[in-house]
Amino acid sequence: MGGPWQPPQPCSLLLLLLLPTLQVQGTHPDCSVVLHFQEREVECLERIHSESQTLALPGQEGCPTEWDGVSCWPALPLGQSRAVACPDILNVFKKSKGLIQRNCTEWGWSLPSPPYHSACQLDTLSSSNDTEAKRGHFVTMKVLYTCGYSTSMAALLVAIGIFSCFRKLHCTRNSIHIHFFTSFILRGTAVFIKDSVLFSDESIDHCTMSTVTCKAAITFFQYSVLANFYWLLVEGLYLQTLLLLTFTCDRSYTWGYILIGWGVPMVTVGVWVLTRLQYDNHGCWDDYSSLYWWVIKAPILLAIFVNFLIFLNVTRMLAQKIRCPDLSKTHKQQYMRLTKSTLLLIPLFGVHYVVFALFPKHVGVDARLYFELVLGSYQGFLVALLYCFLNGEVQAEIRRNWGKWQRSMESNVFNLVTQDFTA
Repeated sequence: MGGPWQPPQPCSLLLLLLLPTLQVQGTHPDCSVVLHFQEREVECLERIHSESQTLALPGQEGCPTEWDGVSCWPALPLGQSRAVACPDILNVFKKSKGLIQRNCTEWGWSLPSPPYHSACQLDTLSSSNDTEAKRGHFVTMKVLYTCGYSTSMAALLVAIGIFSCFRKLHCTRNSIHIHFFTSFILRGTAVFIKDSVLFSDESIDHCTMSTVTCKAAITFFQYSVLANFYWLLVEGLYLQTLLLLTFTCDRSYTWGYILIGWGVPMVTVGVWVLTRLQYDNHGCWDDYSSLYWWVIKAPILLAIFVNFLIFLNVTRMLAQKIRCPDLSKTHKQQYMRLTKSTLLLIPLFGVHYVVFALFPKHVGVDARLYFELVLGSYQGFLVALLYCFLNGEVQAEIRRNWGKWQRSMESNVFNLVTQDFTA
């Protein structure tokens, strides 16, 4: 050897190893890998600093502890070798049990053998054709969920307008629907804001960006997601209350529903923001590997679990009431409509999240992204369709007002013609 091997700069080595993987992410790069290596680097540098304070014994020659950009190599006597396993974080992309070995020579640490990309099987991820294909896949997915959220927001705005304009549609049930629709609009808006702030400029290093704007965008996004789940919970609670009260319109619970739907997410996000500011104020707060992510995740899982229990209970109650021989035809029709909406909505918005929550994050990534981004973006449109556009009460009110408007127009035309004729 002509001289000691100089390890590349950490950022350079990380880019060489992980660039294909980060490119695959395309629109939403996963920064947990970069943050993981940054943390390991800090730990290794602290160890190096601690060892530098300790005087070496005479005659003890060897290689000092070194950070090579991926792994921390503890100090080793001259002539010995050490092997380390591939970093666990890389198993997210490719399962590998490979070992990397380095020798301590008179010139210092030897080159890693085999190289990281071979030992950890990362070379299979670096195919340019495969990378471009997957990048195109995620770009297509972004176009699909952008269209989905746009369609949903337009449909929800029309539905809110219908519920607000017609006086006969003003009741507690439709008021809850309006809040539910609003939570979907906020969620779609938050997605667009987050994409605009975090991913619009490719020259910005998203993984190290830590601005007030990006943290505010993530905070607003988390609030909208929480509000969406908790208004779905309110829909389930109201449906159960409606069945228990036998279709009695009770306004005494309205403010309680509002506190659950908007208040609980506000308190939860407030606690999360204070926690991140105090204990984990780095990056853009969008690293889901952080332990403090459970401040957001736990209430969401709780809402999903409670809604699933409500779904089972409501299904049982509806089955009992529909089979009841003393039930009037009008009430039976109402129960049937509720059954259709309940059986479709609550499983659609909850069950697949429960399923994904039981698996590690790297399992079923494609299916998870498809459900959460593409199909999830059309949930608002489906809600507007079921609760408004296909609602018999809404359709009847629109037909009644349309007929009233037509008769009014005909009357005005008749009066105008009559006046012209008499004149």
